[in-house]
Amino acid sequence: MVLFSSWCLVIASRPGNESFMAKAADWARENHLEGIVNWAEERYYTWNAPPKGGHPDRVIALAATTTTTAVPASTTTTMPVRPHSPAPANVVPLAQPPVENEGVWSPIGPLVDGFPTVLAAQLRPDNEHTSVLGAVVWIDPKLVRFQLIPGIVEPGGEWSTGGRVPDSDRPRLVGAFNGGFRFQDAKGGFYAEGREEHPLEAGAASIVVRTDGSLDIGMWGRDHVMGPTIATVRQNLVLIVDGGRPVDDLDATDTHKWGNTLGNKVLVWRSGVGVRADGTIVYAASNGLSVLSLAILLAQAGCVRAMELDINPEWVTYNIFSHPDPANPLATDGALLLPDMQRPADRFLQEESRDFVALYAR
Repeated sequence: MVLFSSWCLVIASRPGNESFMAKAADWARENHLEGIVNWAEERYYTWNAPPKGGHPDRVIALAATTTTTAVPASTTTTMPVRPHSPAPANVVPLAQPPVENEGVWSPIGPLVDGFPTVLAAQLRPDNEHTSVLGAVVWIDPKLVRFQLIPGIVEPGGEWSTGGRVPDSDRPRLVGAFNGGFRFQDAKGGFYAEGREEHPLEAGAASIVVRTDGSLDIGMWGRDHVMGPTIATVRQNLVLIVDGGRPVDDLDATDTHKWGNTLGNKVLVWRSGVGVRADGTIVYAASNGLSVLSLAILLAQAGCVRAMELDINPEWVTYNIFSHPDPANPLATDGALLLPDMQRPADRFLQEESRDFVALYAR
């Protein structure tokens, strides 16, 4: 009992704001017990997989508009129109027949000069698990600046941001989403502030944030190489969408290619990010996803290249931020993209243990 109590104290005192169980799982993996954790998680998620058939337990509500602006709108008709990307066509639902408003884009978060910075569409990931509602998020890089923020545990090392959105950037914060696997499982590296905390790997799927705040997704060494315009790089496994379609072998039984934390076919919360041909960015998240169904979801939303991010309900988070008090620019309200996401709506305003991507109005 004393040993168990001491172990619990060690786990609870680990840095980060995640749950005790998530910290315990990370501790076990660090201490060469990853096989036991992966075995237990795979069986738990297999036993608790989403049911086949059925209907979503909520309706898909559309926002007619948003009333909070991240930056002042233009006040005269002589001002040039803010450069922005055309809104994408609605996503064709994967499950048929569709439910009302399925695949329809709707603005979330603040506007910039009257234009939506971010749109979201909800849809079911396949024709079998028809009660599951996931989401895809479309982000306009002409209106949004990206920042890849290191966590206080992953990737390790000392960083200027301290694992949270800097106060100086909070007045323009419009959203944030999770990064990838722990680096012992990511099979890739991390670069920021002029150094590689983990070595970058040729062929790895990579989030690349440039010095101008734009973001791209690609294969390191083919689509991107190191240069003076690259600010940060976050790698995770290999691309799951390339050339506008899911890559081969996503449904294979070899889990080593796609990460060791859970098998490819285990249906669980998964997330991913991709780039469309027009340079706009898409984030996707849902319960009940395999690696293949995540890739299909991203390709269905128009991605030409995409990668998997983190998985499991503890780690998959997209927060929507607004600023209700113009007199207090640091006042920031958070909301969840999907109501069944587990972590709080202010997750990325606290000291976060893992790296994440923040979105700011330009």
